[in-house]
Amino acid sequence: MLKGKRRSFSPLVNPEEEEFFAGPQSRWKEFKFVVKVMLEFIRGFRMLHFIGPCVTVFGSARFEEEDKFYKLAVRVGETVSRMGFAVMTGGGPGIMEAANKGAKNIGGKSIGCNIILPFEQHPNPYLDKWMNFKYFFVRKVLLSKYSYAFVVMPGGFGTLDEFFEALTLIQTKVMRRFPVVLMCSDFHQDLYKYLHHLAEYGTIDKKDLDLFLLTDSVEEMEAHIHQYAIKGFGLKRRKDLKPVPILGEDGVRA
Repeated sequence: MLKGKRRSFSPLVNPEEEEFFAGPQSRWKEFKFVVKVMLEFIRGFRMLHFIGPCVTVFGSARFEEEDKFYKLAVRVGETVSRMGFAVMTGGGPGIMEAANKGAKNIGGKSIGCNIILPFEQHPNPYLDKWMNFKYFFVRKVLLSKYSYAFVVMPGGFGTLDEFFEALTLIQTKVMRRFPVVLMCSDFHQDLYKYLHHLAEYGTIDKKDLDLFLLTDSVEEMEAHIHQYAIKGFGLKRRKDLKPVPILGEDGVRA
């Protein structure tokens, strides 16, 4: 049987997660990990239960206020909020902050699912309600669970991961066909070409290219979400639910 020494932990990586991904642990350690994950899911479910239908905006944490993509994300947040949705983001700076800022500009609801990182990520100041997540996969589930549309702004690995996960879940019919909007054709033109390249080789179906809309227009984004989210799902505001504070619930609604 092969044996080896576990490498020392990096100061920039959560030691608990690094240990988990290093291979099998004791039954007790793995049971405790499962319990921690379960509790984080429950906290997230209770926090977000009453926010109403959301649109999740994905994008990079690295854009500043003067950047054109930041300014566009503010408009996206304003537009989504005017449509009656809560604006949900990863809760951090950059594009996420801009979309939340847009929601707050017009008095809409602004929600953040923030990931705890040793660098770059911290809750932005435009959030009505947020939760700090320890586990990326829990956070990703929560960003999808309450959303009826996804708007993908320019970003890096994390943004692309979220974009492709949404498309994969819709393609495989694990998730219903919620609208996915890929904003900024100049930024995403090479990605768009590559997706057509995949279709040409048959690794995805050509009809899978219809699972998202590539656009530069906030108005086109709005029309797409209205057609396939509001009309498509017959969205109506629920008024019969009441929060139970002892369960960690509150009344923040869209």
